[in-house]
Amino acid sequence: MDKGDTADTSLLAALLILSLATGIVDAVSVLRFEVFTANMTGNVVFLGFAVAGAPGFSIARSATSLVAFLIGALIGGRLGFAKSGVRRGWLTTVAVCEAALLFLAALASISFDSGSAKPSYSLYTVIVLMAVAMGLRNATVRQLAVPDLTTTVLTLTLTGIAADSSLAGGKNPRISRRVGSVGAMFVGAIVGALLLKFGMALPLIVSGVCVLAVMFIYVCRLPPSRSVK
Repeated sequence: MDKGDTADTSLLAALLILSLATGIVDAVSVLRFEVFTANMTGNVVFLGFAVAGAPGFSIARSATSLVAFLIGALIGGRLGFAKSGVRRGWLTTVAVCEAALLFLAALASISFDSGSAKPSYSLYTVIVLMAVAMGLRNATVRQLAVPDLTTTVLTLTLTGIAADSSLAGGKNPRISRRVGSVGAMFVGAIVGALLLKFGMALPLIVSGVCVLAVMFIYVCRLPPSRSVK
């Protein structure tokens, strides 16, 4: 463990599993809706494509995802500040909320026909629920501030793998964590794409179960009075 990095092994493992869940979630949103609900960097680019009139991209879908993500992040920020004294209660609340949103998205997706993209209300309901869940997650992980484990974005992680490598004159800090983060999301994307063959509900349910399982295991290891910071 690097100096100044107080993240314990159980937290690192939980964040890696959440990274895998992110791959599953974005497999659903990108392959079915052509919009990101977890990776807002990609979503902003997709929105730019849509504004430029590129075929296959939707201003309404991308904008909806972006706004819903921001709402989720706002809620996540408020929860973090409101429960700033106790980590167990804070993370339990966030995990339950995120999983519930993903389960609701799975339920809403049952009536959606990806071939005709109808009914439209189901399409936007699923996008909103997924994006709010991911915004909530991002705000929470941001407050945990574990280096190289944002669970949703890999650009800086990949940059660190190369820029801090021995080939670049560095010392490969946190290399196992960085590679693990990339690998987890990669595997999640594969799993999500495969599960989509059985419909949208299944990958969303699996991602929600992942969230509940890893956070339950982690928070049960915490003393009730342990602070957030």
